[in-house]
Amino acid sequence: MNIGFIGLGIMGKPMAKNLLKAGYSLKVYDLIAAAVDELVTAGAERGANNADTARGSDVVITMLPNSPHVKAAVLGENGALAGLAPGAVLVDMSSINPIASQEICREVEKKGGFMLDAPVSGGEPKAIDGTLAIMVGGRQDVFDRVEPILKVMGASVTLCGGIGSGNTTKLANQIIVAANIAAVGEALTLGVKAGVKPEAIYSAIRAGLAGSTVMDAKAPMMMDGNFKPGFRVNLHIKDLTNALDTGHDVGAPLPLTAAVMEMMQWLKANGYENEDHSALVRYYEYLSKSDVRR
Repeated sequence: MNIGFIGLGIMGKPMAKNLLKAGYSLKVYDLIAAAVDELVTAGAERGANNADTARGSDVVITMLPNSPHVKAAVLGENGALAGLAPGAVLVDMSSINPIASQEICREVEKKGGFMLDAPVSGGEPKAIDGTLAIMVGGRQDVFDRVEPILKVMGASVTLCGGIGSGNTTKLANQIIVAANIAAVGEALTLGVKAGVKPEAIYSAIRAGLAGSTVMDAKAPMMMDGNFKPGFRVNLHIKDLTNALDTGHDVGAPLPLTAAVMEMMQWLKANGYENEDHSALVRYYEYLSKSDVRR
């Protein structure tokens, strides 16, 4: 099966490499030539543009920052849609607005193709390991065709419903992650201000009901002051923007999401937008005039 892969950023590059390792024939494209060069060295074919990358591909995967980027790459000049063959499948693995997924799908279907929206969770480490959680929206028969490919990149691959359902589920995921990180930062700050060491709090509660994958991943980063990005603040702002917009569209109240969004906007305003989202603890440290370092 021939696969076209568009978007070789912090997530897309390792995902594409895993497909190569699994033996798939891959044609790749990205605006950053060095990223393409690296994949070509690893065994991929170079695509001249988005349309050329889609041409001859049974499945075209896009992994891009946000809705406008996906629309431009698929529907714009020399977009993937121009090279997409009838019967081919576009799998958009970007995290975008569910409404945009539905709009793009309609254009793909007019061309005789099929589409899945399949955003991922897990950040760069799980993209490298091929253990991402992949949330998929689209038709069951199309999902069945593409599922073996997705399982190369993810440990968990779940069909959530019709087109747009994958991105709706991803937004729900991002709400829970953001609120959880904020709660961890708030709790550790409380402990420090009350004279309890943050590592003692973390060790004592991580095995109980308050424990979580998010806590295990982010509390050590907070305590070490290590904000090297696994998932950048500016990308989480993008996801929460999409969540709030979708909530407004469907009438879902999202007050916790709005509160954490304001914390992240503070981080952006203070120059921390390219740090890991565990940097939310900086907001509490600023307000409390303390730090949670161990």
